[in-house]
Order: sequence, then C-alpha cells, then structure tokens
Amino acid sequence: MDTAVQAWLISQLGADTDLIDLTVRYTRLGTARAVALEVVRERLAALLASPGSVSVSGVVSVNFGANITAYERQILSLESGEPPAPDDPDDGDTRDRLGIMYLTERPRR
Repeated sequence: MDTAVQAWLISQLGADTDLIDLTVRYTRLGTARAVALEVVRERLAALLASPGSVSVSGVVSVNFGANITAYERQILSLESGEPPAPDDPDDGDTRDRLGIMYLTERPRR
C-alpha cells in the first residue's frame, strides 16, 4: 500500500483508524475501495447490533439513527465509485471529460 492509497483510506475512514489493520486488509483484498467498504460495513453492522437509541428520563437521550443513515450513504457512495481511489482501475479513456451544452433562446410570450 503506497502513501496515496493510505491517505485516501484515512480520509474515508478517519485518522484514528489502525494503519496496520488497513495494511493487512489491503494485502488480502487488493484495492483501497474494497478495504474502505469492508471497514464501513463492519462499523455499520456493529452499530446495528447495538440499541438504536438510549434514553434515561431527565438525564440523557442518545439516538444513533443519523449515524446509521450516514454509514449507509457512505457505502452507497463507495459502491458507486465516488470519490475515486488512487488505485481504481483506469478505464483507458484519455479524453477530457467535458461536455457541450447548447443554450437556446426561449420564445417570448
């Protein structure tokens, strides 16, 4: 795992993520995106296994629904290929990815 892949994983998973664990996973899985997906899915599974909310009347109330939704969105984003990882396969397209948009005048009323 090179420094670009390591930096991308840290940006996706947080600075407190164990680098040795990431290196072992990267060696086993082969791509940074697969590593990120595995870690985020494990975090989501751990969150789903615990109570969704805890409330002590008059003292504290904690709800993890937003965290669950955030992990689900991150998984969908990673599965769709966003943001691009440094070791993602190149599709071989070397063209600029700019499109053309034509502006036309609307008819007056």
